Amino acid sequence: MVTGDLLRRTVNGRRVAAGLAGIDWIVVSAVLPIVGAGLVTMHSFAGESQFFEKQIIWLSVSVIVFFLLSLVDFRFLRRTGVVVAIFAVSVFSLVFLLVGGEEVKGSRSWFVFGPVSFQPVDFSKLVLVMILAKYFSRRHIEIAQIRHIFVSLLYAGTLFLLVLLQPDFGSAVILFLIWLGMTMVSGISKKHFLIIAAAAAVLGVVFWFFVFEDYQKQRILTFINPLADVRGAGYNAYQSTIAVGSGGLFGKGVGYGTQSRLKFLPEYETDFVFAAFAEEWGFVGVVILLALYGVVLWRILANAMHGATNFEILFGLGVAIYFLSQIIVHIGMNIGLLPVTGTPLPLMSYGGSHLLADFTALGVVAGMSRYRRAAHRELVRSEFLGPT
Repeated sequence: MVTGDLLRRTVNGRRVAAGLAGIDWIVVSAVLPIVGAGLVTMHSFAGESQFFEKQIIWLSVSVIVFFLLSLVDFRFLRRTGVVVAIFAVSVFSLVFLLVGGEEVKGSRSWFVFGPVSFQPVDFSKLVLVMILAKYFSRRHIEIAQIRHIFVSLLYAGTLFLLVLLQPDFGSAVILFLIWLGMTMVSGISKKHFLIIAAAAAVLGVVFWFFVFEDYQKQRILTFINPLADVRGAGYNAYQSTIAVGSGGLFGKGVGYGTQSRLKFLPEYETDFVFAAFAEEWGFVGVVILLALYGVVLWRILANAMHGATNFEILFGLGVAIYFLSQIIVHIGMNIGLLPVTGTPLPLMSYGGSHLLADFTALGVVAGMSRYRRAAHRELVRSEFLGPT
């Protein structure tokens, strides 16, 4: 009996050890300091401990999800029917959100269940990565044909329009950037890129006159000249640039960021967390933060390049684009180079659903990396055999 218990414990111990051994600890060692920096920024200002406490709970859930997903064999995602079903669920959730979602700050973007709120679009970004990776992987040889670019645009456009109707301009921008990035890494020709750019210009004109709300137009105009209305529409961008610049070389110290502490910097825990961090930690802290993000992106790309199939390669590249696009947009709007769109900083901004989505993306990549040697030959071959 004792021998049997000892044997079971040994087997279970080996399983746990094997599970932990398959995790990319370089990613983990880069992700945790980024998340920690966000938590410190939230907790460093008196009276805002509720952000810190809620984020700790979401972080705990997200880390558990990451480790569980890293143990999953995601070969089932190579099947078209599974990916299409996931895409359909995402579309349905966004449609239902327009009818039954909770309106917060003028945007119907949230499902609210008591004290818990959830933003489906955070996962729709990953679903778009998945559906595009599947579509392009099956048409890798003939990707130069422009019809495949427009078919892929139908997938992205469906999510894009549903998100704009909420309205959530920031998430719509990220969806567009994910589509654009994935079409480019999939092998789009320069000629087709120019055609798409021309079409985008035409769509931009259409959206300006028939889709964008007045406040969205004002944000774009404020981006062109933010100092023209520093007490009005340009206030957020102006205060953000002051916060970043006032951090100097080494920052003002944790809890001593005057822009955030004195409430000059709005939404410092979400839309302007980078500015709040830069004010407290300075240029040196920002360089370290960007280096950590660089490590995360490097490991995602390294895992992608060793994918067993085109789908897994493209999915990994798409996840890298998912992170990079949000990092660029968030930091760009915090330093006055891009319009304020309300885009969170991955792994760092306050918010449970987007933090969970970030860890989900990393977990799926980790799971694919663990089982990449187990690719079925028939599934690899089927990537080149047509539209099924």
